[in-house]
Amino acid sequence: MLSKNTICLWYDGTALEAAQFYAKTFPDSVVGAVHRAPGDFPSGKQGDVLTVEFTVMGIPCLGLNGGPAISHNEAFSFQVATDDQAETDRLWNAIVGNGGKESDCGWCKDKWGLSWQITPRVLTEAFTGADRAAAKRAFDAMMQMKKIDVAAIEAARRG
Repeated sequence: MLSKNTICLWYDGTALEAAQFYAKTFPDSVVGAVHRAPGDFPSGKQGDVLTVEFTVMGIPCLGLNGGPAISHNEAFSFQVATDDQAETDRLWNAIVGNGGKESDCGWCKDKWGLSWQITPRVLTEAFTGADRAAAKRAFDAMMQMKKIDVAAIEAARRG
């Protein structure tokens, strides 16, 4: 890896599968080098995939097949800014439809337990805009959603 700072994500033997899914689902994503263990390790054998270098939307990552001892949690998530409902739907449906789970307010988890925030730009703009009443209306609307509905957020902003 050329990057000085890389996100290391722990998997239970499925780092390559996850990296391949991310590469086919997200733009500017690719699977790089696959490194095999030079010897036996607690969750695998010599020759098993140990680490996978990959990029998710331009962010360098390393998938580590560290075994079942550690699970992903919401303390880390990828936040993906989407431009419209079609992109929001495509990414949300890809994650949830591939064994993932819906959560609230635009959050979901992939089948490996990694959290994703699929966040339309209109929602971020509503929260950060000067009209605080519109921000509150958009926030209240979002609190009722799982996948974000762009039209509903825009309607809430308008009042």
